[in-house]
Amino acid sequence: MLRQRVEAPIESIAVSAYRIPTDEPESDGTFAWTSTTLVLAEVSAGGATGIGWTYGAAAAGAVIDELLAPELAGLDALSPAAAAHTMRAALRNAGYPGIGATAASAVEVALRDLEGKLLELPLASLLGTVRTEVPVYGSGGFCSYSLERLTSQLAGWVADGIPRVKMKVGREPDRDVERVRAARAAIGDGTELYVDANGAHTPTEAPRLADAYAALGVTWFEEPVSSDDVDGLRFVRRSAPAGMDVAAGEYASTPDDFRRLLGAVDCLQADATRCGGIGGVLAAGALCDAHDLDLSGHCAPTIHMHVLACVPRLRHLEWFHDHVRVEQLLFDGAPEPRGGAVAPDLSRPGLGVELKRADAKRYAI
Repeated sequence: MLRQRVEAPIESIAVSAYRIPTDEPESDGTFAWTSTTLVLAEVSAGGATGIGWTYGAAAAGAVIDELLAPELAGLDALSPAAAAHTMRAALRNAGYPGIGATAASAVEVALRDLEGKLLELPLASLLGTVRTEVPVYGSGGFCSYSLERLTSQLAGWVADGIPRVKMKVGREPDRDVERVRAARAAIGDGTELYVDANGAHTPTEAPRLADAYAALGVTWFEEPVSSDDVDGLRFVRRSAPAGMDVAAGEYASTPDDFRRLLGAVDCLQADATRCGGIGGVLAAGALCDAHDLDLSGHCAPTIHMHVLACVPRLRHLEWFHDHVRVEQLLFDGAPEPRGGAVAPDLSRPGLGVELKRADAKRYAI
């Protein structure tokens, strides 16, 4: 007998924001920061509440309150794709990319969590799992770190069983080869080493650095140039030494943004907190599957481990130092890697996490 469908019109959407100081000043090739801001959306319907979040400007919360919540009121909470379409339409004049997309992403993730809770299913099972575990890579190695801090962080992940790690480059290109050499010595020859320039280089500068990094066993060069410079990414990819993959995609907001990167990268990145939520990652995953391309999840590991367990062509998930700290501080049920991978908790519905309200209160803004 078929189970009776739950009636679940969206009743309310609550927004809150939290700013968590970093454990020390951080920088990459193009940006520096001392805190991380998480904007949380809580969507209630049918006696349950789903949570979703994004990282970025607290202004995303105002976008949710002013532009999205009024349009979603009364819509079916069990139709997150329809809600996503409604949000895109609501942001037409305000602008969907950027803050608009992060706001919509937080709400969409909350709706997916709510759907799992209403149907009493973990999100991975609801979406249809392809794998039981999602490989992770340790990510940090900020440009602001001393060599001692850099090497101890990367070596710590390796000691914990994570066989691939990433560090930031690009702020001081003349020092970066030395930094990468120190990292390689610290992690040994058996660990995969990645670098991320966050778009700091020019298309003529990046290939020279790629050759130097490849000599030290680097196999992944993320955003060697700006993701907006698709021709530049394509040029660097063609020029890169054998065995080095060029990656980008973390700033994509729409499926078309991902489509533009086809042929310019060896691995496509997607970020659920920026690309429209779970549905956006699934769209990127379908594009990768159609074009024989791997997908990698960018940051926000608590959100991504469920959806990445369900995409056909997966490379790995970023175990990003800042977001790991934030999610373990704020959420009960945040994952811990074992054997270099994380696994969705199939005993909990939805995303399998709940806000630690008492702990979060001290960081509220």
